Amino acid sequence: MARRDSLTPPRNLFERFRPAPAVPNLISALQAYGGLQAWAARAHRPTQSLGRLGSLEVRLAQTAAEVRQAQKLRYRVFYQEGPAIANPGRLFARRDVDAYDAICDHLLVLDHAARDGQNANRPAVVGTYRLLRQPMAEEYGDFYSAGEFDIGGLIARHGDLQFLELGRSCVLAPYRNKRTVELLWHGIAGYLRQNRTDVMFGCASLDGTDPKQLAMPLSFLHHYARAPETWRTRALPERYVEMARISKEAIDPKQALRALPPLIKGYLRLGAYIGDGAVVDHEFGTTDVLIVLPVSAIRKRYIEHFAVSQRAA
Repeated sequence: MARRDSLTPPRNLFERFRPAPAVPNLISALQAYGGLQAWAARAHRPTQSLGRLGSLEVRLAQTAAEVRQAQKLRYRVFYQEGPAIANPGRLFARRDVDAYDAICDHLLVLDHAARDGQNANRPAVVGTYRLLRQPMAEEYGDFYSAGEFDIGGLIARHGDLQFLELGRSCVLAPYRNKRTVELLWHGIAGYLRQNRTDVMFGCASLDGTDPKQLAMPLSFLHHYARAPETWRTRALPERYVEMARISKEAIDPKQALRALPPLIKGYLRLGAYIGDGAVVDHEFGTTDVLIVLPVSAIRKRYIEHFAVSQRAA
C-alpha cells in the first residue's frame, strides 16, 4: 500500500545483496544496485501488457533500467515533492532505493506519448506500485510492514492463505486522476489472476507526525474500519500509537472522510480493514496505519470493474 520504506531490511535480505566494499553512508544505494542486477538476471516475468487506456499502459517492469525509472519517480514524489528527508544513500543515487526492490515485482504505468528524461527511446514511467509475494518475503527475510506491525501473527492465523504486500505507490502529479489510478488497479487485478493471492496488505500513510492533529481520521478508522478479530493485527508494542482518540459518538463521518488521503479512501471502498494502532514515521513525516484486504472481501462491483479488459480508446 502507499509506503516509503525507512526501515532496515532483515539481516539475511541485507546480506544477500550487500556489495563489498561499501561506504557506510552509501550502502543502501549500492546494496540496492547490486540487488537489482541479481533481480534482472533471474527475472522471468510475463511480458504481456496488463492493460491499456490510450497512450497509458500498465505492466510489470522487465529490466533493472525500468525499476530505476520507478525509483526515480518515487524519489521525485516522496522526497522532492513530499516531506521525506533523504538519507545519504538515496540522496547520492537520486532514487528511492532499498534492498526490497530486488525481491519485488514493480508494477508500472507507462505513457507512450511521453519520453523518459534520461533516455528518449523509453516511454516515461508515470505511476508505480511495488508488489512483494509471500514466497519471496519468506525466502529472503520478511515483509517490509513487519518492521511496524505484527505481520507474522496475522499470517500464522491464516496459514492456508497466500499474502501479497503492496507498497511504494505513487503517481506523477499531472497523472493523478481516476484514469491512472484505475489502470494501476486493473494491473493489480491482472497480477492477482497470474499469482495465487488470497490477501493483500500494506502500510498506508497520513501526512503528519502528531497523532493529536490526526485525531479525527485516526479515530474514524478505528471505530468504522477496524479489522474483525480474525484479520486484526497490532502495531509493534514499541511503536504503538493509540488511534481511538475521539469517541465514536463525537465523530462526524463526512468530515473524517474528507480528512483521509485518497488512497486510504480507495482501499476502504474496496472493502479493506484497518489494523490496531498506528505508527509514527518521523523520517517521512507520516503516521502509518495497516491496510488488510482479503480478496474475498473485495466488493463484487469492483472485481467486475477491474476485471474488464482495458484497451486503447
